[in-house]
Amino acid sequence: QVQLVESGGGLVQPGGSLRLSCAASGRIFSIYHMAWYRQFPGKQRELVARITGTGSTNFAESVKGRSTISLDNAKNTVYLQMNSLKPEDTAAYYCNADIQIQPGVSLVYWGQGTQVTVSS
Repeated sequence: QVQLVESGGGLVQPGGSLRLSCAASGRIFSIYHMAWYRQFPGKQRELVARITGTGSTNFAESVKGRSTISLDNAKNTVYLQMNSLKPEDTAAYYCNADIQIQPGVSLVYWGQGTQVTVSS
């Protein structure tokens, strides 16, 4: 019913920047929130940043101050801008969305993930 398509991952040098994008398409009545999680090998996914449909945001302490998240409601697309990247930011990044598909019905969706590698 809803698909999340991520883009923007790749290899970046320490201190560099990148922007991840996640576009939601399909049966979308409204967006409650969209978020980015990341997963290190052998670990559970952890929240990186989250934005609600009304623009409220929260960030993991590890990225606070060097990341921004924004939501283009017209395009149903969330962007995560990450700056001053560190090798410890290397992980698989996953888009997450809580979407209302009809009045009174919302579902949570996940993207397939995009790899971010921070290395010289």
